[in-house]
Amino acid sequence: MTITSDSTSHSSTVKAAVLSEALPYIRQFHGKTVVIKYGGNAMIEESLQRSFAHDVVLLKLVGLNPVVVHGGGPQINAALKRIGKEGTFIQGMRVTDADTMEVVEWVLGGQVQQDIVMMINEAGGKAVGLTGKDGCLIQAKKMMMEDKEHPGQMLDIGFVGDITRIEPAVVKALQDDQFIPVISSIGYGEDGTAYNINADVVAGKMAEVLGAEKLIMMTNTPGVLDKNGELLRKLSAQSIDELFADGTISGGMLPKISSALEAARNGVNAVHVVDGRVPHCLLLEILTDRGVGTMISSH
Repeated sequence: MTITSDSTSHSSTVKAAVLSEALPYIRQFHGKTVVIKYGGNAMIEESLQRSFAHDVVLLKLVGLNPVVVHGGGPQINAALKRIGKEGTFIQGMRVTDADTMEVVEWVLGGQVQQDIVMMINEAGGKAVGLTGKDGCLIQAKKMMMEDKEHPGQMLDIGFVGDITRIEPAVVKALQDDQFIPVISSIGYGEDGTAYNINADVVAGKMAEVLGAEKLIMMTNTPGVLDKNGELLRKLSAQSIDELFADGTISGGMLPKISSALEAARNGVNAVHVVDGRVPHCLLLEILTDRGVGTMISSH
């Protein structure tokens, strides 16, 4: 006969309740695609990296199809510093000259991507790294940005791309063979020119094209905050337009929330901006009743 303490029994009951709570979500999302934008603290703190890899593998094992799209801002900045350059941003977008683009390709398509692939594989998954070049996945053209201070004028921010087409065949083939695609946010023009594309934009467009059930954007904040720093748990298209207009959403959050809203408008059932600093935030958001961020809907 095994004797257990009250505290152990209580802990086991809690665990059983959590597992039971996950069942209807597993059933609901079985076979569905979930696109995850991976970035922020979750990419640079070891315990959060392991938590992320564990979550992605578990989602795959219970029948979901996770697709990871990653950035690498801190790693790019560190690499630029080593060659004596400083990162420059305009309206949340990185200004990318030829030298910077070379660093972006090396860091995103090499170092960062391979670290994520290795981490997921060590956690028991089968991850494969892709850039926009693979299978013509992300086709792009040069982006010109409107100057907010001088309406009507356009800014040249270098080798920054606008997505012209996503060709999802290679991603779908990997999913069918039970692999987890890990996609770097680098696109390529018709002439082979490489373009740096904001990872939030790539994640949003990838979710649309794949017909994803969910788009999860991991950030360094609890979600979308109002001007008093309070978490906004649900946002509609109209409320987001108001937050843009009064400056509540600005800087690096602009492309993130714009991409999230566009994905919601174009068929992605649910878009979530979640706090990547919370361990196992993916499981909490997808498989439990407790959300850990902001949910964005098209209406």
